[in-house]
Amino acid sequence: MRPTFRRLVASTAAAGMLVLAGCSAPATPDGTSGGATLVVATSDEPDALNPVLNYGVDGASLIFDGLVTRDDDNRLVAGLATALPELSTYQAVLDPSVDSTLRSDLDMVESVTAPDAATVVFRLRYPYAPFLQRLTLGIVPAKLLSGQDINTAGFNREPIGTGPYRVESWTPGDRLVLTANESYFGGRPKNNRVVVAFVADDNVRAQRMRAGEFDAAELPPKLASGFDTDATYRVQRVPTADYRGVMLPTGNPVLADPAVRRALNLAVDRAAMVSGLLGGAGEPAFGPIPPTSEFADPAIVGKPTADPTAAGALLDAAGWTPGPGGVRVKDGRPARFTLMYPASDTLRKDLALAVTADAKKIGIEVTPAGLTWDAIDPRMKSDALLMGYGTPYDPDFVSYKLFGSRFAGQGYFNPGSYRSEVTDSALQEGRDQIDPALRKAAYAQFQKQLATDVPWLFLTYLRHTYVLKSSVRGVAPRVEAHEHGVANSLWWNIDTWTRS
Repeated sequence: MRPTFRRLVASTAAAGMLVLAGCSAPATPDGTSGGATLVVATSDEPDALNPVLNYGVDGASLIFDGLVTRDDDNRLVAGLATALPELSTYQAVLDPSVDSTLRSDLDMVESVTAPDAATVVFRLRYPYAPFLQRLTLGIVPAKLLSGQDINTAGFNREPIGTGPYRVESWTPGDRLVLTANESYFGGRPKNNRVVVAFVADDNVRAQRMRAGEFDAAELPPKLASGFDTDATYRVQRVPTADYRGVMLPTGNPVLADPAVRRALNLAVDRAAMVSGLLGGAGEPAFGPIPPTSEFADPAIVGKPTADPTAAGALLDAAGWTPGPGGVRVKDGRPARFTLMYPASDTLRKDLALAVTADAKKIGIEVTPAGLTWDAIDPRMKSDALLMGYGTPYDPDFVSYKLFGSRFAGQGYFNPGSYRSEVTDSALQEGRDQIDPALRKAAYAQFQKQLATDVPWLFLTYLRHTYVLKSSVRGVAPRVEAHEHGVANSLWWNIDTWTRS
């Protein structure tokens, strides 16, 4: 029995306790036969299908259910209240022997226990306001992982979960085949099977979509726009919290100067990037909390078009004077730096080139460098990097690690080693306070301080673009996160899709 979520009790003491209980019976499958196979295509293939190893942690995995889940407005709604044998998920994440990147996300959890078959008790080390949102993590069965090394378990490729689909097969580099879970407690899927095709090359994916191989495909904005005039298809442009920006490392002697960072912030033409590089499928970005969030502070929004005159004046006042070849110089040091981007990402390349051109107009020389991630990693403390992040859920989820001083220089957590006592205090206040008004004030302070310090050049928010056959019905777009592939994509509710 997988009873649905029914009761929450939480304390706000220093060591909080969260109790989840459930006692209602699962829904009875409707008994109808499903529809045809649906085929969708994406560029990204997961490393594993185990939530403990970071698969579908935001509640859109198709294979697993969390204690809570999200509706089409990203609001938390009832999911599961786990039975006793299913408790291993959170315990496994907290196990130091398990190579889970989620451990630091759950460091507030002191213990997880199940006093009976329909109750889970979380005891927290400290108050953590958005903890309920962490409960979207899919639940895995303890008995299938007991005594195994979770890092290498066969379950990671052939999982068994409670979700609307079961894994039929996974051919690495090619496809993941899912079949309808006939006994799914939320009701049998309206289709028999879903095939997720992994096609890394954008152009190949577009060609195969045009050839009719897919019912839906994720495509970059420019390629997706080519389907707009064909009535056989429709293009879905989905709002996201997915931003692109330039991380400016404080270890770089040029970028360590706040005047240079602020001048670059004035010089980049965000409006031109949105219209020219994104084909209109996006919005200018001025910070890490998206305009769709209740925590977004309208006071930090700037001008989307470049202001090179103001940028030049700022550099003049800071002592950066024009030098040989038009490159500014201060104390004998030319205003130049390298901007890295992953070579395989065409959009990041285009954005890097746009930043390079805008910087040149104010006397700053940028050298774009397309590299592999292995080559990028050791250089992040000294060279700028075109990065992407973003979440439509709680602002604590990404920003606490990305801009907090305690994470400075720890891989992709704050790789530029940005440090600010004001920022640290605001981020801590945001996660400590339960009162929504106090949390909103804390994140407003956080956004204002970032706008002052400019540790990043926030450039654009993307709209994720998908092409679908016009015959597909039941699609329900919702604001998406940076991560999207098998999970968190347009097909988060594909169990309700049909084809007319």
